Amino acid sequence: MIHVIGYSGSLILKLIQYLGEIGLLFARTIYLALIPPFKVNRLLTQAKRVGPGSFFIAALIAFFVGMIIAVQMAYQMVKLSAEIYIPNVVSVSLTRELAPVLTALIVAGRIGAGITAEIGSMAVTEQVDALKAFAVNPVKFLVVPRFLALVVMLPLLTIFADIIGIVGGYVICVYKLLISPELYFNMVAEALTAKDILTGLFKTIFFGAIIALVGCHQGLNVKGGAEGVGQSTTRSVVISFILIIMTNALFTTLFYFIFRM
Repeated sequence: MIHVIGYSGSLILKLIQYLGEIGLLFARTIYLALIPPFKVNRLLTQAKRVGPGSFFIAALIAFFVGMIIAVQMAYQMVKLSAEIYIPNVVSVSLTRELAPVLTALIVAGRIGAGITAEIGSMAVTEQVDALKAFAVNPVKFLVVPRFLALVVMLPLLTIFADIIGIVGGYVICVYKLLISPELYFNMVAEALTAKDILTGLFKTIFFGAIIALVGCHQGLNVKGGAEGVGQSTTRSVVISFILIIMTNALFTTLFYFIFRM
């Protein structure tokens, strides 16, 4: 029992330490993002990598998730003769939770891992040290463009995921359940509120920040050569997933059970 308590305490302390390091990196990133010089070309390069580079897979998953929700709801709703309410469930569940979270997880697996591998390779080959030798701040040069790109592009990807997921539900409702297209979109418009859409997009800003900060932190602190890069890349994805889910649970609780905006 004592060993379990000691191990749990050690994990909590490591978590607190890690969150502290992420917090310091966040503060430095925000500060450096607000002072010149502003490297717009580097930001656009990273934004292209995050947005257009991740669009297809995010859209594909959103489309099939919309279809899956509609199919699963139809299984129960048809028994109650309430299939007309399936568009409501599809649209609200996608915009509030599924589209923001799934898009963030996709980007964390694709972009977050790539950030860690790229910066980690630079660290083990002493390119980061070379930047410091030339009086170039690694956080300004490496972290800020990736941070801003993810914070800006992830909400945009989520907007497309919302729309495409609703189209996936449309396919099932219209062609399988024989709900008219006009009725489907009327039910979607009636069910959705500005709160549903905006809270989902608001969360993705923090998801993007988490992916960027965790990926860059793991990359900058790689040790042990190529093997260390692989281990840090794995840790980056796992930690990003955990923090995204925890952050989502926190904001969902705040928005829908405490503040009730």
